[in-house]
Amino acid sequence: MIEELIPIVMFLSLAVVFVALFWFRYRARHEMQKTFRIALDKGHELTPEIIDRLGHPKASKDKDLRLGVLWMAIAVGLVLCGFAVPDDSGDALRGILAGAAFPFAIGIAYMILYGFTERGQ
Repeated sequence: MIEELIPIVMFLSLAVVFVALFWFRYRARHEMQKTFRIALDKGHELTPEIIDRLGHPKASKDKDLRLGVLWMAIAVGLVLCGFAVPDDSGDALRGILAGAAFPFAIGIAYMILYGFTERGQ
């Protein structure tokens, strides 16, 4: 009985995460529209620059660094899980190391992108 609940809970959890993601995006857009309406009602002029600045906040220059650290931490977590799996043959560790190589490579790529980013003083 309990074995059947594992995939059900997993897929329900994924559904909850996606519903929450879409809901919060909807709420953010709704609040932005509300802000535009209030500004127009008060007689403020909305130039395209203001709308662009309010609608799309400027990305942080350290975003690549944060994403690189996050992906590399995921890779390290996978490696640690591989060491925790009791397997005398070592096949589980090799499989998890192979799986951890992908997020590690993504993390390295983000670190390289961060190195090429111009950061104004």
